[in-house]
Amino acid sequence: MTIKTIEGNIYDYPTYYDLIFGADWAAEFKFLEAAFAKHVTPAKKKGAKSGKPTQGLRLLEPACGTGRLIYRMAKAGYECAGLDLNEKAIDYCNKRLAKNGLPESAWVADMTDFKVDRPYDAAFNTINSFRHLGTEKLTLAHFRCLGEAIRPGGIYALGFHLTPLVGEATDEERWSARRGHLMINTHMWPRDKDPKNRVERFNLRFDVYRPTEQLRIDDCLVLRSYTFKQFESMIAKTEHWEIEEAYDFRYDINEPIEVDESTEDVVYILKRK
Repeated sequence: MTIKTIEGNIYDYPTYYDLIFGADWAAEFKFLEAAFAKHVTPAKKKGAKSGKPTQGLRLLEPACGTGRLIYRMAKAGYECAGLDLNEKAIDYCNKRLAKNGLPESAWVADMTDFKVDRPYDAAFNTINSFRHLGTEKLTLAHFRCLGEAIRPGGIYALGFHLTPLVGEATDEERWSARRGHLMINTHMWPRDKDPKNRVERFNLRFDVYRPTEQLRIDDCLVLRSYTFKQFESMIAKTEHWEIEEAYDFRYDINEPIEVDESTEDVVYILKRK
């Protein structure tokens, strides 16, 4: 069988992207529900009915991609919306929402320059998308936009990889996912790093297998690096946000962590002031 190789943008292949990055959705979903219940300050709403603390929450996902979490949150009864720069990913997201009888609530926008009609209760961004913002100016613009989109007392659950100051970083990853007759093997490894300018480039390869074809997609991710001190310094410069709590990628709401020089995988709970 001939293998076709493409130098492409993985976000332009939403079916493949959704499969390979959606495998752990259940653990993330459970954690986010627990985080909303634990960390979101309830809004004072007239005529609010008693029920679980998260009932009626409005959720926003910047850089939502294919909406792997949005549609599941919406199916669970949350009012969800998302935004992303990639039109193909947004189209995929909205079609899946519509297929499940849900509002097509995702739209094309830049996470450093967007507005919403009314504030949301919480936001989430859990798989390193935040690190696509390559400069401090862009990062501060993102936090400013999100600060205007989330009400006081709300939270932003932000998950990404820090650069540990001790020990070796876990730079190379391999994982696989299957859906029906479609299987994808993924390999990500560092191409080069520039600590001074805080730029890291990673090769990302999808090996796609179907009964009648095999396809290889090669991409390069360009990400901004953060030590825990650099991230804390960044948050201190924002107008709207403070660090409330942190967790690791075990997604255990009962076991917050203390971020230090050895921390690599982290989900920060940022509180809207």
